[in-house]
Amino acid sequence: MSVDDFYGDFFQEIVSSADIDGAFLEDSFFDLFCDYLVDAGELETADRSVYIRPAGGVRVDGYGGDPLDSEGVLSLVISDFNPSSNVERLVQTEMDAIFKRLENFLSRSLDDKFRNGLEETSPGFGLADMIAGRWPNIVKIRLFLISNRLLSEKISGRESDELEGRQIVYDVWDIGRLNRLVASGRGREDVIIDLEAEHGGPVALLPAHLPDAGYEAYLAVFPAVKLASVYDRWSTRLLEQNVRVFLQAKGGVNKGIRNSIENEPEMFFAYNNGITATAEAVDTRVVDGILQLVSVRNLQIVNGGQTTASIHAAYSKKTDLSKVFVQMKLSIVSLECSNEVVPRISEYANSQNKVNAADFFANHPFHVRIEDFSRRMYAPSSDGSFREAKWFYERARGQYQDARGRLSNAQRKKFDSEFPKAHLFSKTDLSKFLTVWRGSPEIVCKGAQKNFAYFAATMGKEWERQPDDINESFYRHAIAKAIIFRRTERLVTEQSWYQGGYRAQVVAYAIAKLASDVEARAKFVDFDSVWRAQAVSDAMIKALTVISNSVHSVITDPMPGVSNVTEWAKHQACWARVKALKNELPAAFLIELIDQYEVKDQKRSAAKEQRILNGIETQARVVKLGAVFWQGVLAWGLERSLLTEFERDILRVAASIPVKLPSEKQSIKAVEVLARLKIEGLKVEVAI
Repeated sequence: MSVDDFYGDFFQEIVSSADIDGAFLEDSFFDLFCDYLVDAGELETADRSVYIRPAGGVRVDGYGGDPLDSEGVLSLVISDFNPSSNVERLVQTEMDAIFKRLENFLSRSLDDKFRNGLEETSPGFGLADMIAGRWPNIVKIRLFLISNRLLSEKISGRESDELEGRQIVYDVWDIGRLNRLVASGRGREDVIIDLEAEHGGPVALLPAHLPDAGYEAYLAVFPAVKLASVYDRWSTRLLEQNVRVFLQAKGGVNKGIRNSIENEPEMFFAYNNGITATAEAVDTRVVDGILQLVSVRNLQIVNGGQTTASIHAAYSKKTDLSKVFVQMKLSIVSLECSNEVVPRISEYANSQNKVNAADFFANHPFHVRIEDFSRRMYAPSSDGSFREAKWFYERARGQYQDARGRLSNAQRKKFDSEFPKAHLFSKTDLSKFLTVWRGSPEIVCKGAQKNFAYFAATMGKEWERQPDDINESFYRHAIAKAIIFRRTERLVTEQSWYQGGYRAQVVAYAIAKLASDVEARAKFVDFDSVWRAQAVSDAMIKALTVISNSVHSVITDPMPGVSNVTEWAKHQACWARVKALKNELPAAFLIELIDQYEVKDQKRSAAKEQRILNGIETQARVVKLGAVFWQGVLAWGLERSLLTEFERDILRVAASIPVKLPSEKQSIKAVEVLARLKIEGLKVEVAI
């Protein structure tokens, strides 16, 4: 896609998002652009924190979370949003001036006089105070400029600088670079690791594949200091996305690994399981009969993320790593196969963790089922007309645009009617909508990645325990929660006390507080009513108005010792204070609530219907695969003696289609056997 075409689509997405959320265009630009950077591993999170002082040439738009959560790296973001509908150029002098404003904010944050002159409840004060407080722990600074303009081709880069001994690295993300990122189909830029030129020299390799195996694999022993140097340059972009999300849940630095590095470095190789990695290509050479790894293209660590992060943490603290070595298993996977093979390598490499965030990625049955509901379930009309539309669940980034982009103009018009842009929601959106109702607004405030990691861990366990609870009723209620969340965003923006800043935190806490107060009355919100109306009742809006006002007062008044409101909202203590608030809820809203027994009956009935539906769908799938397919599965299992007598009988029925038709229970068992045989090595091209 050309830059002009991409710009047009992206600009319309900004406008649409701002309209849906009731936000300013520049806020939507920041959120949408930074979502890509978080997904790509460029930022840990992206917290909106605006301070603009034109007269003094000072500006900041956001930051990448607490430096203590990212190994002492402070990431600051400045936004350059151009409201024009056409692509314009960003030239050298403008780029330098923009970075200068961000540098001014950074340096002045260390000035007591500057900080004391700021309003204590303002985002600028909170960020400046955090920078000053964290300064002794900050080891590196990354300054990001995000722009919807196109960087001049005359600009080749910007040399790093330093402030009080801390290296400052500059990163420009213009509309052209964002277009290349999205067009790559990987959600990340190419990573070219030149070991010889940048990281102290090549590493010896041992081939671990047969000549006719169809793929390449190697074993290597990396000096820890070299691995840390590579990670210091590329950071979480080296972590395959499943692993990156998993580390959000587990924390990047493992105490056991750290103790081994510090106390028994010479035994680290023996104690540690090493790293499993993939790459798209490697550059090798033979010196004195020894194969050497010179450079790697798109290295992705699919297991060993904690090992890597822990070694880098020690490296940052100047720990002696000269006696520490790490084994690496490196598989070469082409771009064409990476989307299928890399997640499977990640899954098998992390198999010791029964339920974790990595297991709960886009292809998890939970997401597949929600996607299925979204493609076939029409939502009631909200305007009294006969036109019904669906909500579009994007379990993988770009699905909506891909589906729409393949259509003719006439088909696109029909698609837009069936799936309005306002009805689009992603898996990180869904995790946010649901987590606030589960009483964890402080988790939501930690950002999309950490919230998704939390959601993945909890929902993954629930799926393992009772998958039938994820049914059509669950989906309708999830959409109702999305409607309430988005309406609350607009409601907060409309309030007289809202002066900009902290809307995301107020929204999360207001809904969680409403849910908590309702639960305290042994009642439930009637989500089916919200689904049917596709809107929030006036009574609920009044209740949320009352609650959001009191919540705002708590959020903007942090406990002693905490000055950054954004960080305060990430603490359990903030939620405890909000939960203790006493609010007088409108009588009209209380009348709308339903009793517990109604909800329990609904859940039992919905789970039963889902069990029946599961059986019907599975039976249809087994029959569709046909007798020849199942005959092959049966023969493969018999040849390797992998089937019990009961399993043989089940597969024989499936292999006799259409003379014999398997029952729903037999079909479910046949699919379970197929899944087990695939793990044993059966090669089939069907999804199960």
